Amino acid sequence: MLKKLYDWTLSLAARKTAELWLAVIAFIESSVFLVPADVLFLPMALAKPAKAYRFAVIATVASTLGGIAGYFLGLYAYEALAKPVLGFYDKLDEFEHLRRCTGEDTLMLLLVTSGLAHLPPIKIVTILAGVVQVSFLFFVVSCIIARGARFFALAWALRRFGEPIRNFIEQRLGLIAAVAAAILIGLYLIVKYSGASGALTSC
Repeated sequence: MLKKLYDWTLSLAARKTAELWLAVIAFIESSVFLVPADVLFLPMALAKPAKAYRFAVIATVASTLGGIAGYFLGLYAYEALAKPVLGFYDKLDEFEHLRRCTGEDTLMLLLVTSGLAHLPPIKIVTILAGVVQVSFLFFVVSCIIARGARFFALAWALRRFGEPIRNFIEQRLGLIAAVAAAILIGLYLIVKYSGASGALTSC
């Protein structure tokens, strides 16, 4: 199913309504959709490099709005809607673990790493932010900065290097993003342990 979903999302790049679909995918990936908007963003930016930054703006705004929707889904409709969605994607156990073990300061860090690298998956963190009622202002700002950084970095790379960088991005994006997330987590731990005992999770 995932392969078919991936191929369908990729096919949207060739449509005249590709920008609209980019906004839709970026919006729903934050709460209910499995395939990241990057899958659609990459071929669109390669086909029309002059519009790469425009596509980055669309994806960032839509992803942030989708994150807000996920936040309110967790805040007001966790049992009725969010929980079944997480269960459908087999992410409920991961979500409940984070819910039990993650403090507010750590969740703020995860909002950044999920936006940059999908670590943990965006939908988990946005819904969790609503469930535990993390600062809404921080939530929105973190969405804009982290997700914007991801899409604008991709836009810059594709405009600068073109097609030769595509395979590298598609094959190594997860690794690069994971390294960036690991650096952020490492800095967080250094700060935590230099001031007081702490860890990413409490269990």
